[in-house]
Amino acid sequence: MSARRPLPVCLAIAGSDSGGGAGIQADLKAFAAAGVHGTTAITAVTAQNTVAVTAVEVVSAPMVVAQVRAVVEDLGVDAVKVGMLGTEATVRAVAAALEVVPPHVPVVVDPVMVAESGARLLEADAERALVELILPRATVATPNLPEARALVGDTVGELAPAALAAAVQRLGPRATVVTGGHRDEATDVLFDGEHLIELSGERHPGGTAHGSGCTHSSTLAAHLAHGATIEAAARAAKAAAADAVRDGLRGLGAGVAPVDVLGLLRRARV
Repeated sequence: MSARRPLPVCLAIAGSDSGGGAGIQADLKAFAAAGVHGTTAITAVTAQNTVAVTAVEVVSAPMVVAQVRAVVEDLGVDAVKVGMLGTEATVRAVAAALEVVPPHVPVVVDPVMVAESGARLLEADAERALVELILPRATVATPNLPEARALVGDTVGELAPAALAAAVQRLGPRATVVTGGHRDEATDVLFDGEHLIELSGERHPGGTAHGSGCTHSSTLAAHLAHGATIEAAARAAKAAAADAVRDGLRGLGAGVAPVDVLGLLRRARV
């Protein structure tokens, strides 16, 4: 962190969720919970709730770059989280925008492909561009199990999570965390090119999941901004996301309710 900043600054490059559960809204809540100042570059506006994504409007490529430049040139950035990109044009815009970010700044890439409601959020040509242009810039990639399989072309589910983590890491990121939310056991797998580390945790079957991936990746970025190692940041992110699922805002909406990284319900009961 720069000596002139009173606390770390993190930048989320992602889509907006009108329901407030995932996307930019989840990123800002996770940043605040982790003790960093959150800034944003919005890539798309979604009409979204706990049940479905009903509309998506993409932000123009020049505007995406302009948002990143405005943040970097004035506030500075200590870590970046990249989330929903949607289209190939947006992926290319974000790749250009990352050129504005100093090369030493860690970048966490959450390859958002499908919403919790099931809506497809990344086009096929955008997926190829993501692999080619964004993953090589990543300090850490944080796909869930289906996203990792899609990235490496494991269409029949042959690869175990450890092999998937290694395969995604070979696509360019310095390290990969395959999150465990879609596994029978809630274990994340971290691979940094040399070491394979399993990050175990408790599963909360009665919890909520909307925004859990965004919360995880943003928390990981925030801890990297604080100066944590990748392993320490990944452990902190897993713990925060698990607690947010456990404390989820049950009863909000008719579908998958938002996670609660800020402990809003817990504080409301005091």
